Amino acid sequence: MNENLEERIRKAASEIRKRTDAAPSIGIVLGSGLSDFARNLENPVSVPFEEIEGMPVSTVAGHRGEFVFGTLNGKTAVVQSGRVHYYEGYSQQEITIPIRVMNLLGVSSIILTNAAGGINTDYRPGDLMLISDHINYSGVNPLRGMNLESFGPRFPDMSDIYTKSLRRNLHEKCAEAGIELREGVYIMYFGPSYETPAEIRAFRTMGADAAGMSTAPEAIVARHAGMQVIGISCITNMAAGILDQKLTHEEISAAADKASGIFTKVLKLAADLL
Repeated sequence: MNENLEERIRKAASEIRKRTDAAPSIGIVLGSGLSDFARNLENPVSVPFEEIEGMPVSTVAGHRGEFVFGTLNGKTAVVQSGRVHYYEGYSQQEITIPIRVMNLLGVSSIILTNAAGGINTDYRPGDLMLISDHINYSGVNPLRGMNLESFGPRFPDMSDIYTKSLRRNLHEKCAEAGIELREGVYIMYFGPSYETPAEIRAFRTMGADAAGMSTAPEAIVARHAGMQVIGISCITNMAAGILDQKLTHEEISAAADKASGIFTKVLKLAADLL
């Protein structure tokens, strides 16, 4: 499996290099409702996943599934507009192919974003949470199977998965800009159903502050490859059982869109640190 996986990754990177000679050092993954950030890139070049052999294609509304190359704050960057998820039926090795492709193209630092439900009752919809750590509740690890030695070690350290120094510096930048930035633990639930109120209560006792259906596998693979990682969750709703209301993907995407202004400012500040 992993021999074929590495072949897919290298073939995809080779195909992309035929379309652009950009050598990005920064990678950004945009979550649900956050894809408009790609418009901030100067001289953008879009490469849809469906046109690249070996790339997984998203089946979820609001996830375009493309790489957008361009310049951000004077630096060459690649934005992954839309992601593929474990719940879509892909393996975790497959959903993290874009991360490894970005690494082959030159990315050494990555910003992972998502829309998440707030578990911490101090949070409110519209808050941005800097991820300090995560709990991979999917029950699967994307590094399972034969190790891809050319990318990283068999047993990679995860004690500083979301780079502490970058988190500290981003807090300082946001404070200077008058932006309140939360910080907490993200838990990945595999979906596609939303969590039950009982599960949310359990997650709170485990120390989680926000829940979503992505990010953890990407962060693991990025750290495996030695990349610096920043994770940012847009709290689009309070998780199941905290408020007496039902959850829908459309409402969550709309809430992320509403928070796009402050999100864009924080993402630009984060990119300045890389």
